[in-house]
Amino acid sequence: MGHVIRTIRLAAVLALSSVSATFAQPPQASPPDVPVIVTVGEATVHRSPDRAFITVSVETRARSPREAQRLNADAMTGVQQRITASRIPKDAVRTAGYDLQQEVDFVQGRRVPREFVARNAVEIRVDEVARTGEIMDAVVQGGATSLANLRFDLQDRAAAEREALRLAVADARGRADAAAAGAGRAIDRVLRIDDAREGGVPPPRPMMTMARTAEASAQTPVEAGLIEIHARVSLTVSMK
Repeated sequence: MGHVIRTIRLAAVLALSSVSATFAQPPQASPPDVPVIVTVGEATVHRSPDRAFITVSVETRARSPREAQRLNADAMTGVQQRITASRIPKDAVRTAGYDLQQEVDFVQGRRVPREFVARNAVEIRVDEVARTGEIMDAVVQGGATSLANLRFDLQDRAAAEREALRLAVADARGRADAAAAGAGRAIDRVLRIDDAREGGVPPPRPMMTMARTAEASAQTPVEAGLIEIHARVSLTVSMK
């Protein structure tokens, strides 16, 4: 009987030793990392603008704020009438800013009040770029005292951005193919594409700094040029 008990105990010890050995085995080595290539692609597309934006301002001065406002309202009414007569739709005009303040001088350290100045600015969207100079002349003849922030854009800017993005990805893929071929290998599959956008605001264009007088007979010349849409992407591919 004692011999049987010793045999059972020995068998239990051997079983536990076997289990411990099983769990103590080191994990299998993971497969090596897949070789990858990371390239950067860029592309620029050029389009003729089909939309313009003009900021038109009226500035008036008076000894009282109410009078400055009244004079400004009268002058802006004349500008708006010219805008309407130029067949600009209402949804293409928006107020860009309004300001009323008193100018002051400092004489021998003392604050000397001067006139009140009212400024009213509206932004006009022109969907016929060829008419930009005509619209600018019209609002000046209507009473505008300054023109600024003339810029051009595309009505379907998204389509141009997508085209630039497609070309940028193609450029990155071409670079990756060349890199893989140089290493004696080939592209297996695309792992990642990062669209590195550089902001959605159109680049500024030259602004009108001087308005022509109402008596001028020639139309103000405006050259829209071309708009550049740039795209930049990062491409990660695996090799085989």
